[in-house]
Amino acid sequence: MQPIPRRSFLQLIAVTASAWGLAAAQAQAQSPAPAHRAPEQLRIGYQKSAANLVIVKQSGWLERRLPTTRVSWVEFPAGPQLLEALSVGSLEFGLTGDAPPVFAQSAGKDLLYVGAEPPKPDSSAILVLADAPVRSLGDLKGRRIAVQKGSSAHYLLVRAVDKAGLQWSDIQPVYLTPADARAAFERRSVDAWAIWDPFYAATELAVPTRALVTGRTLASNNSFYLASRNFATQHADTVQVLYEELTRADRFIQEQRPQAIKLIADFSGLDAGVVSLFLQRRPPSPVGPLTPETVADQQRVADAFHRLALIPRPVRVAELVWRPDAARLASLR
Repeated sequence: MQPIPRRSFLQLIAVTASAWGLAAAQAQAQSPAPAHRAPEQLRIGYQKSAANLVIVKQSGWLERRLPTTRVSWVEFPAGPQLLEALSVGSLEFGLTGDAPPVFAQSAGKDLLYVGAEPPKPDSSAILVLADAPVRSLGDLKGRRIAVQKGSSAHYLLVRAVDKAGLQWSDIQPVYLTPADARAAFERRSVDAWAIWDPFYAATELAVPTRALVTGRTLASNNSFYLASRNFATQHADTVQVLYEELTRADRFIQEQRPQAIKLIADFSGLDAGVVSLFLQRRPPSPVGPLTPETVADQQRVADAFHRLALIPRPVRVAELVWRPDAARLASLR
């Protein structure tokens, strides 16, 4: 066998190396893109009013979409308590009304708005007993009014006082959780109660009441999904999965109303009639990122609380609004 000349040997090495490089490049191009990195755990805070989340929980859809993630669900009586848990690292994701995030941001909590549902102005009201002497918003002057501090109903009450031409100091807010507020309302320890569904619906069907006013002319009553900054920035694709499953739940509520009522009633312990009334006042509610209009509406909520010195400092809502595209880029770095 004749030895290979040095020049030919070097040419053979170059050709072989080139072929290997081309094959590797082709293999890389043909291989599927890696799946998104799902979180090890996802702790979700919700309330009885969170219809989409309740349907997702009861159906088990999220657990099937995220089989490697340990999903857990934690119920809260209202948004302020939920956001406190989120801010101290006990949750990754949750739903509240419009006011709780404003109070949290003003207190320096590091949270992000990651999604929103359309307004639900008919789902909150200021209630009085049927025989109460309070007949108009002006009659609230000097009255004791129960409300969950920092809740969406708190903002409804702020707007109602303003519309009546009263000062905040003209009323006596009594800060109570929904359960304690209902007890105080029924025993007439307070003159009125600012509240949201399903507590509003449950009381309306059980106790002779009147809705002095609803959010229809006063407040949009937006619902927001919030997340820890770490979760949102590292798991943008999981947030997208949440959008999809929550919107799927909303379609189920709209298209399969009897089944939705049963699922929510079985979970919450609420009477089916209460759930039905609650859902009647709730418009279609798909979930997606915040729009500029929603951010502007939320800024008005923040400004109203600051004008009354109900929050310690002004806030810019836009500073805590999550940007999905920017988060996806960051997760690839």
